[in-house]
Amino acid sequence: MNVKTGRPGGRRDQGAQKGARFGGKRPAKRGDARKSAAPRAPVVVDEAALDLAPGASTLAAAAAAVAEVAHGGRSADDALLAAESRGDRAAVRAIALGTLRWYLRLAPAVVQLLKRAPEDMAPPLRSLLVAAAHQIEYSRAAPEVSVHLAVDAAKALGLGHASGFVNAAWPGQAAALLAANNEHPPMVLRVAAATGSAADYVRELASDGRPARALDWCPGAVVLEHAMSVAALPGFREGRVSVQDAGAQLAAKLLDVRAGQRVLDACAAPGGKTGHILETAPKIGDLLAADIDAARLAQVGETLQRLGRSARCRVLDLREPSALSDEAPFDRILLDAPCSSTGVIRRHPDIKLLRRATDIPTLAAQQAVLLRNAFVRLAPNGLLLYATCSVLPTENELVVQAFLAAEPRAVSEPWPDSVPLPPGAQRLACGTQLLPGADAGTDGFYYALIRRRAG
Repeated sequence: MNVKTGRPGGRRDQGAQKGARFGGKRPAKRGDARKSAAPRAPVVVDEAALDLAPGASTLAAAAAAVAEVAHGGRSADDALLAAESRGDRAAVRAIALGTLRWYLRLAPAVVQLLKRAPEDMAPPLRSLLVAAAHQIEYSRAAPEVSVHLAVDAAKALGLGHASGFVNAAWPGQAAALLAANNEHPPMVLRVAAATGSAADYVRELASDGRPARALDWCPGAVVLEHAMSVAALPGFREGRVSVQDAGAQLAAKLLDVRAGQRVLDACAAPGGKTGHILETAPKIGDLLAADIDAARLAQVGETLQRLGRSARCRVLDLREPSALSDEAPFDRILLDAPCSSTGVIRRHPDIKLLRRATDIPTLAAQQAVLLRNAFVRLAPNGLLLYATCSVLPTENELVVQAFLAAEPRAVSEPWPDSVPLPPGAQRLACGTQLLPGADAGTDGFYYALIRRRAG
């Protein structure tokens, strides 16, 4: 499900196509660098002097050079002169230049992990966090090793008082998250319950020499050991199986559609979740699949045709309060909102380069509008599922919390006992967060159930 705004937005189901941008401010021009009067970075203390882990001083020297460029306005060549006499100067240069090369993507990502404004931190500390992010993302070292080196590097920079903060800025899940974004994602299938079980399909694949396994916590989900063309999947053309991440398969189950109910899939394209809703509730009363993009809405029709299902499809801009004014209230609403797609970077690595930090407030504001307008059309005692493929609280829990605070008719619903909680899923004050990879091996998703009070 994705962009309903006519511009690039979130990617969710496998095969969805969305654009994104991730970056930040432009670096200072080289011509202006020499004019800066910013103080130079602190002298780096040798590892032996403080009994630091091997490599900590190297990381510290690289971070010091990055600080001179990013915050002091100096050229990289000038900033690296201080490392010329070091025996590890090649490593310092590689880390510093690598960090600068990806700075405009890494810096905004690091900001999301901090619990205080980046302006409140000394430039060397900020640069150290970005350099550590570079090592976690691009070096061969285990994430926890890079985090340990960053803690000791803070001491080498004379920032020992901040070593605890550095460690807290990289909790295990943060380091694992960055590492997961570089992994090759699994190909996951959804088996239509009416055509057989996941176990049956695994046996069918095995007979053809294609190993796979069923997920016990997600009935109907099958993970292939090796990816293959969808055209070669047994039963794909006939609608027996679809390609959909296990995390995305939770949406239809959480929505809990009953026979005869009216359902709105508010941001339906390309139709993976729409089809799954119809598979799980074959006696549904009425399902409206809406999307702002006519071309993408056509994909919903194609998906449903392959599955042998049908639904009403309408091109609607749900940012407009009157978009659904001619529709009767819905018993169930799925709002798979356009987002930063930060939960599916491993499937769409271009997000690393294309998503900008400045996009997030805009997306969050749009999500709030969509949530408000969708809720207006929810019937009393009806259930709305707010979903994104983001891992950022700004687009997830904070959006829902703000909505609940402003809407007295809305109440947060807990994760239902009828739906198995994926391993490693994080229960939040509002909603549940799945991180990419993690114990369940899914993409990153956020789900929050909201009920409209009766009466």
